Amino acid sequence: MIRTRFAPSPTGYLHIGGARTALFSWAFARRHGGRFILRIEDTDLERSTEASTQAILDGMAWLGLDHDEGPFYQMKRLDRYQEVAEHLLKTGQAYHCYASKEELDALREAQRARGEKPRYDGRWRDSKASPPSGVKPVLRFKTPLSGEVTFNDLVKGPITVSNGELDDLVLMRADGVPTYNFGVVVDDLDMGITHVIRGDDHVNNTPRQIHLMRALGANIPQFAHVPMILGSDGERLSKRHGAVSVMQYKEEGYLPEALLNYLARLGWSHGDEEVFSRAQLVEWFDLSHVSRSPARFNLEKLEWLNQHYLKSADDVRLAELTSPFLQSLSIDPSATDAPPLTALVSLLKSRAVRLQDLAQSTMYFYKPMMPSAELRAQHLTPAIHPVFDTLSRSLMETDWTVESIGATLKSTATAHGMKMGQVGMPVRVAVCGTTQTPSLDATLHLLGREKTVARLRASFS
Repeated sequence: MIRTRFAPSPTGYLHIGGARTALFSWAFARRHGGRFILRIEDTDLERSTEASTQAILDGMAWLGLDHDEGPFYQMKRLDRYQEVAEHLLKTGQAYHCYASKEELDALREAQRARGEKPRYDGRWRDSKASPPSGVKPVLRFKTPLSGEVTFNDLVKGPITVSNGELDDLVLMRADGVPTYNFGVVVDDLDMGITHVIRGDDHVNNTPRQIHLMRALGANIPQFAHVPMILGSDGERLSKRHGAVSVMQYKEEGYLPEALLNYLARLGWSHGDEEVFSRAQLVEWFDLSHVSRSPARFNLEKLEWLNQHYLKSADDVRLAELTSPFLQSLSIDPSATDAPPLTALVSLLKSRAVRLQDLAQSTMYFYKPMMPSAELRAQHLTPAIHPVFDTLSRSLMETDWTVESIGATLKSTATAHGMKMGQVGMPVRVAVCGTTQTPSLDATLHLLGREKTVARLRASFS
């Protein structure tokens, strides 16, 4: 059975790159009927926080990336890492290194001065010297001194690295906490991971991890390193490009299905399909169509997708999602004199890009919105007052249906020798405070007879 994992470090929020890695691992497991494991790599004691862990869990839950096992925490598995470390030590595949930080710094400086690649020189690898008193050693792995490592990356193709490029990596720190490369290997083996899908910033770690797996007599998983995500300008993705917390996208009014769809298209494709459901993603996802080139984050594309999903969203769900945004604008959507929020979102959602926009566009249904001086001067002229007077009296008598309201607007325009647009736009400005609304008859119908007439009359009183 295929088993994939997502293994973030809780040193910050779940960002776009991490979310895409999780999505690809999740989708691959779901496509093949496998298992998706969540592991929290919390061995960076200085930077790991419970708040970051919760932010990761919240982000995955919001995106609907459900895990089958876990979350597992590395700091709860220290005994297991120690057990494996002792095995490597006993079998002669690891050794204690007593080199101090000062020694290692001096070694690297000397190597750089000679134009060499900084690397550990193996001084304690086969040393017969007596360990210095009072020094807690680290444990290092005996990397093969000759030969090479070749693996077939499922995205990048065959990759070969000479062992001469690798030094003896640290497995266990002096405080008994495993390093990243050691913890990952033990966890992946214990959890039976068959496919490691991760960012290509980990490519250089893979040969080291393969050596460790071979030393432990384990089956080597298959590796797939996905390219990084760049900003729209081709630079490394940063906050100014949109590299923020996944949960910030929720706070800014994006729908999870829109972000999920967008992330899936960041470096993967299925023909020319741009919009697809979660079920279609699972049905179609494969690693052979993951691009080898970096993806570019485009906020406009995400907004386009979000607008698409808003248009097709269920009105009841959309009302629930919009309500908090209205409350942040000091609007109570449950007010008895307000139209049903489900009706409002149904009318307005086709024009919104984000939930924030949708909430903002409902404001004139809850309270009078004062048009700008420019709009008043352009549309609420003395010449329109007689028209509003006729319209107000007619609206008080008409059946309050969309059709009857539309007919009344047209008959009023005709009676005053005007085109519908010459009446409709001033009505929008007077009643809604803006020239941008859905169809006027439907808008007035939802607003209600009393509010509509009161605002018309107030505009020339």
